[in-house]
Amino acid sequence: MASSPSLLFAAAITTLTFLSVHSVKLPFHPRDVLPLLPRQISWPILNSLHGAVDLLPTFVGSASSPNDSFEWKGACFYQNTAWMEFHNKTGSEFGGGTLHLKVSKPHSWTCMDIYVFATPYTVTWDYYLLSREHTFEFKEWQGKDEFEYVKNKGVSIFLMQAGMLGTLQALWDVFPLFTNTGWGENSNIGFLEKHMGASFDQRPQPWVTNISIDDIHSGDFLAISKIRGRWGGFETLEKWVSGAYAGHSAVCLRDSEGKLWVGESGHENEKGEDIIAVLPWDEWWEFELNKDDSNPHIALLPLHPDIRAKFNETAAWEYARSMEGQPYGFHNLIFSWIDTIEDNYPPPLDAHVVASVMTVWNQIQPAYAANMWNEALNTRLGTKNLTFPDILVEVEKRGSSFDQLLTIPEQDDWEYSDGKSTSCVAFILEMYKEAGLFGPIASSIQVTEFTIKDAYMLKFFENNSSRLPKWCNDGDTVKLPFCQIKGKYRMELPLYNTMETYPHMNERCPSRPPKYSRSQNC
Repeated sequence: MASSPSLLFAAAITTLTFLSVHSVKLPFHPRDVLPLLPRQISWPILNSLHGAVDLLPTFVGSASSPNDSFEWKGACFYQNTAWMEFHNKTGSEFGGGTLHLKVSKPHSWTCMDIYVFATPYTVTWDYYLLSREHTFEFKEWQGKDEFEYVKNKGVSIFLMQAGMLGTLQALWDVFPLFTNTGWGENSNIGFLEKHMGASFDQRPQPWVTNISIDDIHSGDFLAISKIRGRWGGFETLEKWVSGAYAGHSAVCLRDSEGKLWVGESGHENEKGEDIIAVLPWDEWWEFELNKDDSNPHIALLPLHPDIRAKFNETAAWEYARSMEGQPYGFHNLIFSWIDTIEDNYPPPLDAHVVASVMTVWNQIQPAYAANMWNEALNTRLGTKNLTFPDILVEVEKRGSSFDQLLTIPEQDDWEYSDGKSTSCVAFILEMYKEAGLFGPIASSIQVTEFTIKDAYMLKFFENNSSRLPKWCNDGDTVKLPFCQIKGKYRMELPLYNTMETYPHMNERCPSRPPKYSRSQNC
C-alpha cells in the first residue's frame, strides 16, 4: 500500500527530531516546520509542546551599563549578552539609551527569539533572526525618575520561551479559556488537568441535587467552581496560581424568621458592577440553575455542630448588612495569593513578570490598575496617589524591592477609597470572624490573606458523614465529605477540613504548583 505525502512528511520530521536530539546540526529545527504539516498531524504535536502558560515571558535579567553585561540561554540563540549604553542624541535633559543584545549559537537556521523590554514607564518588544549584535533604541527617557531607575536597576529583559510559533500557539490556547462555548469549557478543564493535576470525573445524573433547605444553616459555606466564559477563564488562572480547587464562594444565613439567604461578594448588579449582596436563597439558586452561563459546580460545606454552636447569627447579620452594596474586593485580590518573594509563582511567573504586566495595564487602563493594585501598594508604602511607575521608583529609592513590597500582609482594617475591601472568601471569613469562629485569636487573623483553598482547609466543617443531610451526594457512587449540589463533574477539595487555626496564619505560605505544598504554621 502506498504511503500518503502527509505520512512521509511526518516520518521525515520524526527522523529529523531524532537527529536533533542526538546533537546533529540541522539547517532547521523540526519544531520550526510543524505548521507545514496537515492540521490533523501538526496540531496534536504543537499542543503537546506548547500551552497557555507559554504566553508568559521569562525574566532573564536587567541591562544597565556596559560594565554590567550579563549572559543567558535563549529559546533559539543559546548564547546571548546584553548591556545598556546611555546617550543624549536628542539633546533632552536626561537623554536616552541604546540596548545592545549580542545573540549567537542558534539551534537552527530558521528559529527566532522574541523579547519584551520593560521599565516602570515603558514596555516594548523586538525579535531577532540573525546571529549578530542587535540594538534597540530608547530615544528619550520620560523624565528623571525613569533615567535614575534605568541607571540603577536597568531595563528588564523578558524572553518568550516558546518562540514565535509557541507564542502564537499559546495565544490560541488562552483565547478559548474565556469563551462561553464547549470549546472554552474543554480548554479550561484541559488547562487545570495539565497544570494542576486536577481530575474531572463525571458524576452520575442527576447533576442537580433535590435540596431540602431545612437542612441548610447559617454559616454553611458554598464553594463554587466555574469552568466556561469570562469568569470560567478568570477562575482557571486564579486556581492555577493559588492552588484552590474552587474559584468563587458564598455563605448561607438564616434571618430571625427562619428564611434562608445567601451572602456573596462578587454578585453582578443591574449596572454590571460586582458588589456585595445578600439575596434570598430561592433567587440565588434560581440564577445558578438557569441563568449562570459559566456552568457553575457548587458544593455545600456544612459547619460542624460544635462550630455552628459558636456562630453568632446576630453579629454575622450586622456585618453582612454593613457591607451590603459595597464593591467587590479587587484591591486586595492578588495579595491573598502572594506571601513570599519567590515561592508563590508558578513558573515562568515571578515578581518581574507581575511588574511588567502591571506596567502594561497601567498604560492601557490606568483606572483599572488603580483599583486592582495601586491603592494597595500605596497603602503598603504609606503613600497616597502614586502611580504604578512612581511606586516602583519609590521602592527603589527606599532600598527595597518590588517583590518584597508584594509580600507585606494585607490588614483587615485597611480602608480604601471605596471602603473596606473584601473578595468573595474574605467577606465570608470576616463574617466568621465577627461571628466568633476564630475565638480569642481573631485579632491576630487577617482573613484578607486567605485564599479559597485556605478557607475550605479550615477545620470548621462537618467531619461525620452520618450527620450530612440525607440528600447529600444522593445517587453518586462516590461519597464526598461535603455535599455537591450542582455540576456534571465531581468536585475535589484537597486537604478539606484539616487545618486548625493559629495566629497570623496564611501570611507567609508558599504555594507552587503542582503540589502547592505549604510550610508548617506559615
